[in-house]
Amino acid sequence: MEMAITTVAMLACLQLKHFLADYVLQPLWILRGKGDFRRIGGYVHAGGHAVGTVPALMFAGTGPTRIALLVLAEFVLHYLIDYGKALLSRRCRADATTRAYWAMHGADQLMHQLTYAALILAALA
Repeated sequence: MEMAITTVAMLACLQLKHFLADYVLQPLWILRGKGDFRRIGGYVHAGGHAVGTVPALMFAGTGPTRIALLVLAEFVLHYLIDYGKALLSRRCRADATTRAYWAMHGADQLMHQLTYAALILAALA
């Protein structure tokens, strides 16, 4: 039962972090910075996600070395997922009125959620 409570607490923390970082705390300069290795926006965004992952990992009693590795993994994966989506979106010229946009958005969100599942498993292992 304790493992289930820990898992749910971690998932809830990651979901709240994701909502805030992806939908509330993204000004235009961050959005424009994704998909371009030379702009800082994508790095700041991925960094916010990585830092926001720390409290979720602490619910599992994860040690500092493992937290650092998992946060680094979150940063890299989040950046690359967003980078790929930005490149694909530009090539497809999809906007919020197209099916392609929503398919890409859904795939992006699915990849982030699968990352969170992997983070939870790694923290609890």
